[in-house]
Amino acid sequence: MSFVKSRPLLACLTAATALLAVAGAAPASAANTFRFAFQGDLKSLDPYTLKETFTIAAHGAVYESLVTRDKDLKLVPGLAESWETPEPTRYRFKLRKNVKFHDGSPFTADDVIFSAERVRAPGSNFQTNVPADATFVKVDDHTVDMVLKNPNPIALYQFGNWYIMSKIWAEKHDALKPTPVAATAPSYAALHENGTGPFVITEHQPGVRTVFKKFDGYWGKVESNLDEAVFTTISNDATRVAALISGEVDWIDPVPLQDQSRVSSSNNAVVVNAPELRTIYLGMDQTSDELRGSNVKGKNPFKDVRVREAFFRAIDEDAIVKRVMRGQATPAALLIAPPLFPLAGDFKRPAYDPAKAKALLAEAGYPNGFEVPLDCPNDRYVNDEAICQAVTSMLARVGVKVNLIAQPKAKYFAKILKPAFDTSFYMLGWTPSSMDSHNILYEIAGCRTDKASPRGTTNLGNYCNPKVDALADKIERETDQEARNQMIKQAYEIVMNDWGYIPLHQQALAWGVSKKVKLVPRADNQMMLYWVSKEP
Repeated sequence: MSFVKSRPLLACLTAATALLAVAGAAPASAANTFRFAFQGDLKSLDPYTLKETFTIAAHGAVYESLVTRDKDLKLVPGLAESWETPEPTRYRFKLRKNVKFHDGSPFTADDVIFSAERVRAPGSNFQTNVPADATFVKVDDHTVDMVLKNPNPIALYQFGNWYIMSKIWAEKHDALKPTPVAATAPSYAALHENGTGPFVITEHQPGVRTVFKKFDGYWGKVESNLDEAVFTTISNDATRVAALISGEVDWIDPVPLQDQSRVSSSNNAVVVNAPELRTIYLGMDQTSDELRGSNVKGKNPFKDVRVREAFFRAIDEDAIVKRVMRGQATPAALLIAPPLFPLAGDFKRPAYDPAKAKALLAEAGYPNGFEVPLDCPNDRYVNDEAICQAVTSMLARVGVKVNLIAQPKAKYFAKILKPAFDTSFYMLGWTPSSMDSHNILYEIAGCRTDKASPRGTTNLGNYCNPKVDALADKIERETDQEARNQMIKQAYEIVMNDWGYIPLHQQALAWGVSKKVKLVPRADNQMMLYWVSKEP
């Protein structure tokens, strides 16, 4: 098996798709079981519950979208074999015929219309994946029109993660509504699946084990030669690495940075390091009248721009990259990875300056700092808890006492995401599913003022500047790419001048892979089972 050793992050995205192509696939008739492990769990099978990369990829083995993305993240046909725009505000999708859901029922236009309503309903974490102003109209059983109020050149950009569900199945099992991430009781859709994809799920124990088996009735051809794939959650780093080296599992994510050389020198596995588009960042509650969990009563320090700037300047991101990430990350100036925005090079990360940070805090009325809790996952991103520990230490140097709350992603996401938004200060990672800045400006930096609007769905601290919203709306409709880029640049400048967020870095993909396995390390860090093959 050939692989590429650690490279500077974002070096060449096309190299990632060809990284393991030299490995030969096993004969199609071989009975193969692929075992894979992640540091976090797969809680819900409802494809609209949690917009999280690993979960989306796992769902992508059993569910499919109208329009999907290929190995280079380009839009390609999925359940829609083709589409056209007969007029600027109308998309017409020609649906594939003879496609069956796993229960044997046919895929039709009714399922698309149902899924378009369900994905935008309250409780869905994917409301922004379909334009809010879109109306879906059935032309015939295999033709659907999407009608928009305004031209939208990026209307399909997020369709790759919008999976189509069966209307008949949802009605039969009382699964008409999406399962919220904070749901305390699992719905039928959270425990069962009925997609059109190349795999079916035959066993699902949330947080423990999920078994995928090849779907013999699949409509298309699949590169994978797998008969079965078994997922297990292995939260402990040492246990996860030991399982890979011993051959008990064939893939793990992530490989802890300190263990990568040991894995690569083993007989059974290698480490795949490739560019990733995810940006790790910090956000702050800028809307509450009183900051939860703080010793400051009656007001919210984060409403003061000087406090937000102080926090930014108190964090030594270069030290985090060097010591915590061991060089396998790139400091970020923006909330988006440079390859996704041509003018990203015009932005520079503000300098680390603890002296200025202390002066700003004093100027804002906090000469001795204050206390604040920091919400952080401990099983989601590369060295996530260690990053938060470093941030805690750095802020302590300027007088801020950070009370770190690190917990597994199931509890973490239920606490901080919509509708709870229960956080004062948090760390999150984000890859725009559209591969476009509009997703960032609308979903992360958009004002969360209208409860009925999906704008700001993942704006957990409700940073809000109406000028950013106005630009985002223009960016969504603009067809001139040069003019569009200038508006995106202007919007990012506003966010930066407001010190609205603290971008940290783009992390590197770090998979541990058996030498018997061929797969595709796509730059969005989604491991798709239908591109996995294993030697017998």
